[in-house]
Amino acid sequence: MRDKEARWYKSSHSGGSGTECVEVAALVGRTAIRDSKDPGGGLIAVPRDVWQGFVGALRQGRLTEPGHG
Repeated sequence: MRDKEARWYKSSHSGGSGTECVEVAALVGRTAIRDSKDPGGGLIAVPRDVWQGFVGALRQGRLTEPGHG
């Protein structure tokens, strides 16, 4: 599937100010991430298991803000 055909989902944790919006889309074997304010500005794609590991670490509180951990 090409990224233009992907179904994009906005993060439920995106800030309400409109300055911190992230969208993700499931592609074949990988997850794509882009800035929702600039959908044509490019994206990054990572293997699906890498994305799942990242999200799992966030949910478990294993990641901290830079300078706070």
